[in-house]
Amino acid sequence: MSFTSVAFLVFLPVVWAIYWCLRRREWQNLLLVCASYVFYGWWDARFCVLMLTSSLVDYGLGLALGRSAPDSETGTGFRRRRLLLALSLAANLGLLGVFKYFGFFVDSFQAAATLLGWSPGALTLEIILPVGISFYTFQTLSYTIDIYRGRLQPTRNLVDYLAFVSFFPQLVAGPIERASRLLPQFQQPRCWDRGAFGEGLRQMLWGLFKKVVIADSLAGPVAAAFASPETAGGPRLMVATVLFAYQIYCDFSGYSDIAIGTARLFGIGLMRNFAYPYFSQSIVEFWQRWHISLSTWFRDYVYIALGGNRGRRMQTWRNAVVTFLVSGLWHGAAWRFVAWGGLHGVSLVALPRPPEKVSIDHPGGTRLVPAPVVLLRMILVFTLVCAFWVFFRADSLADAWLVWKKIATEIHVAEGYRELVLEYQGRGPLFGITHLLVVFLVIEWLSRHKPHPVDFPGWPRPLRWSVYSALAWFVIEYGGRGDANPFIYFQF
Repeated sequence: MSFTSVAFLVFLPVVWAIYWCLRRREWQNLLLVCASYVFYGWWDARFCVLMLTSSLVDYGLGLALGRSAPDSETGTGFRRRRLLLALSLAANLGLLGVFKYFGFFVDSFQAAATLLGWSPGALTLEIILPVGISFYTFQTLSYTIDIYRGRLQPTRNLVDYLAFVSFFPQLVAGPIERASRLLPQFQQPRCWDRGAFGEGLRQMLWGLFKKVVIADSLAGPVAAAFASPETAGGPRLMVATVLFAYQIYCDFSGYSDIAIGTARLFGIGLMRNFAYPYFSQSIVEFWQRWHISLSTWFRDYVYIALGGNRGRRMQTWRNAVVTFLVSGLWHGAAWRFVAWGGLHGVSLVALPRPPEKVSIDHPGGTRLVPAPVVLLRMILVFTLVCAFWVFFRADSLADAWLVWKKIATEIHVAEGYRELVLEYQGRGPLFGITHLLVVFLVIEWLSRHKPHPVDFPGWPRPLRWSVYSALAWFVIEYGGRGDANPFIYFQF
């Protein structure tokens, strides 16, 4: 079930109404578990069996870890705890390996064998990739790791635990929550809060606007250019790359806004997942603002586990690059994703950071017009991020290299720009998209100190409701055109 579907439009108010009619949190949690499994099983009921199996394995291993206190750093208890953690890692990573990476590993092995002159027989399995498997396996895995590290006590209440794993607003594409933050919210009573309800609706509205109006409008021109890069000119590919940067941002951050807003309707707070990343002044800052729940997950459970910055400089750089390579592979079972992650990792350690401390809460500083040096940094970082997005969007490594090559060698060809200008002057798709992005950028810049732009506490009520109505009209108008696309991160 997708947030933009008619089914969800019926599902959400029904679940919400029943939820707040229930007085006890235990019944509320049970309702959320049942609703979440209905939500997830809407794609394929078999997915529910897989998620329940993963959840029960880590629930049991968490209880076992809680009962197994280490005698010493090398005692029997310590070895047993390490074995239990290894079982959790094997179960979760094994699920990912089978359902997400089996074909990738087989194809890579066959390609390597062919280069060595050996022709192994073809091995193929028709395996369906369960929606959101990368998200909920990481969420349950962090639960057992935190118990192993002594940062969390396991819960004995199975319903509370299942609610934490399967909570439908963030189940399919995050944010990836930690048990230490989300689980306690299911273990305490929730009270109706009119302010949180209104805030949730506003954030949902903004997320729907970003997804339906902006991201889906950009999808067509982007797909047309990347479907045949050999025939598209360099200028068109360059424009398509920039458009994709905003497509994936509005698509994914739009999903996060809807998820966070929906959770607020039920009295649950989810972590912020995006903080205006395209106003970053360095690659480091970009990853502090982009997909925050995933970047902090890899920082805490991969980068620090590898040694973090505790060793020499070269070791720190190695740990960072390896973490980004793994992050790239998490995004997709293809070498182009690994290349995308590697490029970010190398850039993070190789490029200088801004000399002054950057405010995470107010990107680009507090000035209405950024200082020239700040603007230059933001443009350079955005350009670099766009160049890396080519590997994320292209259909293969070969296509990604071709796009890079055509942009670099045909950037001076006037005919390509003339074609784009004529399309713009003829009020083609590029005309409306350009104006839409300019307005969106202005809104984001002026609202960058807030979690989302649809927050006008000092405005008169008629003016506020005029804005809400306009946004809702755009969502309905664009959503009714039949151009809806699945959320991009559903494939991960």
